[in-house]
Amino acid sequence: MSIELELQKFPKEIKLKDGSKIKLRQLKRTDEKDFHALFLTIPEGERMFIKHRVTELSVIHDWCENIDLGRNLPLLAVDGSKIVGVATLHQQLGGWKRHIGRVSVLVQPSSRGRGIARSLVHEIVEISRNTGLEKVEAEFIGEQATAIHMFAMLGFSQLLQLENYVKDMQAISHDYVLMGLELKTDEEYTSAGG
Repeated sequence: MSIELELQKFPKEIKLKDGSKIKLRQLKRTDEKDFHALFLTIPEGERMFIKHRVTELSVIHDWCENIDLGRNLPLLAVDGSKIVGVATLHQQLGGWKRHIGRVSVLVQPSSRGRGIARSLVHEIVEISRNTGLEKVEAEFIGEQATAIHMFAMLGFSQLLQLENYVKDMQAISHDYVLMGLELKTDEEYTSAGG
């Protein structure tokens, strides 16, 4: 199934564990200011682990102007008119990792604990499965225990941990954790049991 076909399922309204509802939808060019505002809500200590300088409007402008859903599919969580979270499916269209997607997720601090990150990751995993990817991986630094636990609850397992392997934006070393999830289709589950 194609990305375009999968995206026809959005926008999608989902119910969170506190009973409230949010809308999930893909990033649009017109989201630039609101998307940038999401990143400004992230505490500086957490932004140190984001691979891009997301407080710079030019970075977000470039992302919104050059949306390439085949390479990077950002799925937004929108509460009313405010973007409160994002999960992105990163893909390589060729090469030896073309069958593996990578997921990243971020939720603004005031909206955490409601199940937004879990919902976003679940949707990205389903999109990955339905578009033919075989595996999905996620990268963390060792201190991201809450995120590592949430991904484990979604079926991801730790593939490796390397001590003091990565450096944040202040050049401080941290452990690197790689988690992965094998994507099985309904047919594979059925044939495995019988």
